[in-house]
Amino acid sequence: MQPPGGWTDTLIAALGIEWHRIPVVIASAVIIYLVFLLLVRIFGARILTVTSGFDALVFIMLGAVAGRVILGHPPTVAAGVIGLVTLMVMEAIFGAVERTWATRRLVSARPVLVFAHGRAIETACRRTHTSEADLHTAMRRAGVAAPAEVQCIILEPHGDYSLIRAGAPLDPALFAHVVGAEEHLFTARD
Repeated sequence: MQPPGGWTDTLIAALGIEWHRIPVVIASAVIIYLVFLLLVRIFGARILTVTSGFDALVFIMLGAVAGRVILGHPPTVAAGVIGLVTLMVMEAIFGAVERTWATRRLVSARPVLVFAHGRAIETACRRTHTSEADLHTAMRRAGVAAPAEVQCIILEPHGDYSLIRAGAPLDPALFAHVVGAEEHLFTARD
């Protein structure tokens, strides 16, 4: 069966891209990358964590929307390659920029203390959208049987939770950039 314009025209249409669409695909990828970076900064690293089926569904939907915007219409292999290369270049640029001290605070989220000395820090949990279920999941993953066994839980910039067991010695230098550590870990407790 022969396609209506022949195989050559059909393959060029499906795999290629018109020259005028190339800058549009690049600009779309850059804008989507920057918007996603902004949304992660606004809503916190918690949105990068998939803790339930609903979270996975939302993550898939975000990817579908971003991909559709970047590829444009009609989606082609060339548009996909250009979009992926642009996203990788943006990641490399922001990875290099993130390593410099001056821009680290603008680009990177800081780790946040969300649980200390057996109880949740309500303001930090609200700000980072961390639920009690998220804290319990982090405890179970670490093999903890009760909240009293936990000295602290930190929401890391990449969305994972780090747990330190009660009784472990804390080096203040390790927690120097953790939001809330000075207030909740290294002061006298109630």
